[in-house]
Amino acid sequence: MSPASTVRSTDTQQRLSAACCYPLAAPEVGRDQAVALADLFKALADPNRVRIVNLLANADEPVCVCEFMEPLGLAQPTVSFHLAKLHRAGLLRREQRGTWAYYSLHPTALARLAQVLDPEGGTP
Repeated sequence: MSPASTVRSTDTQQRLSAACCYPLAAPEVGRDQAVALADLFKALADPNRVRIVNLLANADEPVCVCEFMEPLGLAQPTVSFHLAKLHRAGLLRREQRGTWAYYSLHPTALARLAQVLDPEGGTP
């Protein structure tokens, strides 16, 4: 090997070594867990649904469907559509009171999301 090719080879090895990443420190999410978490993230993939979760996170008690219409600027059928998606994903609890449905956050679903997003947390 010529001195020039040795220098190039050493330079290439150093660049490759510098580009190497640190090993993953967090426990791996299993396939079934990843599928379940992907469903939660899909449910949150709409700005209106993110806002609904935020409104519920700041509510002291369950919130009626009709209370979301003004802050979101959406009609009741659209609000119900978004709430249903969040409920099916397991993010919300739903209770019927007469003709109105009231929603609150499901604490275990949010805890699972927090564990995945928290670098100090464990696997869900």
